[in-house]
Amino acid sequence: MDNRELKELMEFISESKFAEFEMERDGFKLKLTKEIAFAKEHAPMAMQAMTGLQAVAAPAVQPLLNPILPAAAPSQPAPAAAGADIYQVTAPMVGTFYRAPNPNAAPFVQVGDIVKKGQVICIIEAMKLMNEIESEVAGEVMESPVSNGQPVEYGEVLYRLRLTGS
Repeated sequence: MDNRELKELMEFISESKFAEFEMERDGFKLKLTKEIAFAKEHAPMAMQAMTGLQAVAAPAVQPLLNPILPAAAPSQPAPAAAGADIYQVTAPMVGTFYRAPNPNAAPFVQVGDIVKKGQVICIIEAMKLMNEIESEVAGEVMESPVSNGQPVEYGEVLYRLRLTGS
């Protein structure tokens, strides 16, 4: 690979949505990694949470809590303010949201599906670890405002469920 090809490849990767690129050809290995703009934009908020300073409201209207200190667990999951029968499943960590266990698999749940308490509904990848997220309530999936592969913040709404009570 000559300098011109390398420069073109680097420009292509920097303009693409790829966060990481690896290539091996004729004994030549290349790995390009770029910082994601999301992380840069939200770094001050993450630092604030880690240092225990006053919490800042996240876009999902849920407070950003200190992820290091456990929050007091409610005895019963609280429904969303939008309606007494709507429950918001929120991200328990910062990471990348995935609807399915792998790119070729069917999604864990889709809008209209009925989920049981404890059922795996998505995965959040954080620090190269795949964390299965389970529903805390039984209900019907009404909405999922997050796209597959999208970065999510602690407390961001992943799903809205209509409670079924079972």
